[in-house]
Amino acid sequence: MRNFKVKMAYNGANYHGFQRQDNALAIQQVVEEAIESLTGEKITIFGCSRTDTGVHAREFYFNFKIDSTITCRGIIFGLNPKLPDDISILSCEEADDSFHARYDCKGKEYEYILHNSEIKNPFYKDTAYRHWYPIDENKLEKAAQDFVGKHDFKAFCSTACEKENTVRNIHYFHVRREKDLVIFNVSGDGFLYNMVRIMVGTLLFINEGKIAEDAIPKILASKDRTLAGKTVPPQGLYLNKVYYGDQPLKKRI
Repeated sequence: MRNFKVKMAYNGANYHGFQRQDNALAIQQVVEEAIESLTGEKITIFGCSRTDTGVHAREFYFNFKIDSTITCRGIIFGLNPKLPDDISILSCEEADDSFHARYDCKGKEYEYILHNSEIKNPFYKDTAYRHWYPIDENKLEKAAQDFVGKHDFKAFCSTACEKENTVRNIHYFHVRREKDLVIFNVSGDGFLYNMVRIMVGTLLFINEGKIAEDAIPKILASKDRTLAGKTVPPQGLYLNKVYYGDQPLKKRI
């Protein structure tokens, strides 16, 4: 069998995350059905991550194995017409038989987009989180540096998280403003359930004075979810970059 490594992008507003579910529509189901329609083979795709309901991906990898003689070009241009407009196949390549999109992943970058305005913008519906309270992005950029490094992030994951090992290494975390958008970029070797959304929510609490500016190291040490901030909504979150092999995990400036 041949093993294909495929890169896609999607707007997750209409889906209950990537992973196939019994009672809701997920990205995995839609893509698998499109591949079966194209090739006549029923397959399972293996994704690089389990994105939540409403979360988007600018770069998402999956792999699948198939007996078909179809080419990479055939997969790209054969699948895209069969997929809805909110899912797009960006690239495809044949990979080693041992390649697995999830287990071979070396790290990820997420981006969270916040629309910082009292006035709603219809073009940000389902693609950004509107937060009216004035944001000091420089204060949050400084506070976000306390997340960088290897820490136990038990206080920054959902209580539904089933991971026994909650230690993760964050490579960088930056906050910047582009007009009325405040953008959070965080890169790490892995992330826990709701981790990015809770980290952003904690920074917003710092911005509003609900949590002290220097509190993040203490919250990390406590391993207590109740001391961290809220879980911000999913529509502002994007899986932005996925790293494999020797790709450098460069610090974003």
